[in-house]
Amino acid sequence: MPIIPNSTIWSQAEEHKIETWRELYLQETFKPLVNISPDASLFDAVYSLIKNKIHRLPVIDPVSGNALYILTHKRILKFLQLFVSEMPKPAFMKQNLDELGIGTYHNIAFIHPDTPIIKALNIFVERRISALPVVDESGKVVDIYSKFDVINLAAEKTYNNLDITVTQALQHRSQYFEGVVKCSKLETLETIVDRIVRAEVHQLVGQKQLVQ
Repeated sequence: MPIIPNSTIWSQAEEHKIETWRELYLQETFKPLVNISPDASLFDAVYSLIKNKIHRLPVIDPVSGNALYILTHKRILKFLQLFVSEMPKPAFMKQNLDELGIGTYHNIAFIHPDTPIIKALNIFVERRISALPVVDESGKVVDIYSKFDVINLAAEKTYNNLDITVTQALQHRSQYFEGVVKCSKLETLETIVDRIVRAEVHQLVGQKQLVQ
């Protein structure tokens, strides 16, 4: 696994090109670009996302090689929610998460409000996840720290000191945070899909589980 560089290197991030970053930090894990044709079925797209464990799937014109669109989990769920009334509804949509075995319930990665940002970044890389629940001393989930929040730090050039805490870093959020979107393992998959689409999130968090 590549290791997150120290704050000295990160403080010079604006001087680095994407190509350089790719060569230095993705050389051990780099894989060929996964894409799909515009003529492929929605099932093929979903299968490709799951099989390759990716969050985004470029739709590329096979003739010109141009990127036409980028499919994501959220866009697919949004489409299914909008047109679900016109399609047969599988029986499993009425089953709850516990019955379906959906979600992560063990070995969950999390951080605390006073966790240094550098540690959070290392967890992102080592665990290959996109968000971390922020848990207080009582075990209650009080916030979410995501890779998007890291991008905010870079965009505002406030990443010079990676020893600052997660709480301090979250003060730089450029968007209004409406709070942690939660769920229960006893809720149906239909309810969960609807909540993810409406909240426009990638994860739902329970007090003792993270559903991804």
